[in-house]
Amino acid sequence: MAAFGRLLPQLSSSLRPLGRETVERIVGCETGTVLVARSGGKVVGTLTLVLLPLASGPRGRVEDVVVDGAARGQGVAALLTGHAVRLAREAGARSVDLTSRPERGAANRLYERLGFAARRSTVYRFAVGEQGQRAPAGGCRRGASARGVLGSRGLLGVLGSSGVLGSRGGGGGRRQRPRGSGEGNGPSR
Repeated sequence: MAAFGRLLPQLSSSLRPLGRETVERIVGCETGTVLVARSGGKVVGTLTLVLLPLASGPRGRVEDVVVDGAARGQGVAALLTGHAVRLAREAGARSVDLTSRPERGAANRLYERLGFAARRSTVYRFAVGEQGQRAPAGGCRRGASARGVLGSRGLLGVLGSSGVLGSRGGGGGRRQRPRGSGEGNGPSR
């Protein structure tokens, strides 16, 4: 806990201290792995690897890479990032993405040395919290289901861990098909 409190402000001055429950939720999330680097018994760096099971194939995403200012230039970020890439590869990820602000020159050079390539892509962000506020940490729950999808014809359905489409609101849990779908119109396997 103290390490996050010390390191995260070095990543972004807008980050507020994390409470114990939030840290436990982050560390306990089955799709994420929090890596830490220690030197002399002190945590000097951290990185979070998120493994995303996507329809296009499993992907890895590196987030919140931060190394204590006193430990920078000693290879800590390279060790953390290299280990994250190995974990993603072992998990079958097709790729590992990360973002880094242009003004972080040393970090960007490191990522390129490690084999990351800048993509010709635009990253969009929608801030779901109040303006200037970080959104409350959502839960990473085992067996969490996808949220409803609102299409042009209304709520299409919710795909739960059982793989059954169900209604959101008044459906009583019975199986419902989206309008216009019939047998055999689902994704092929």
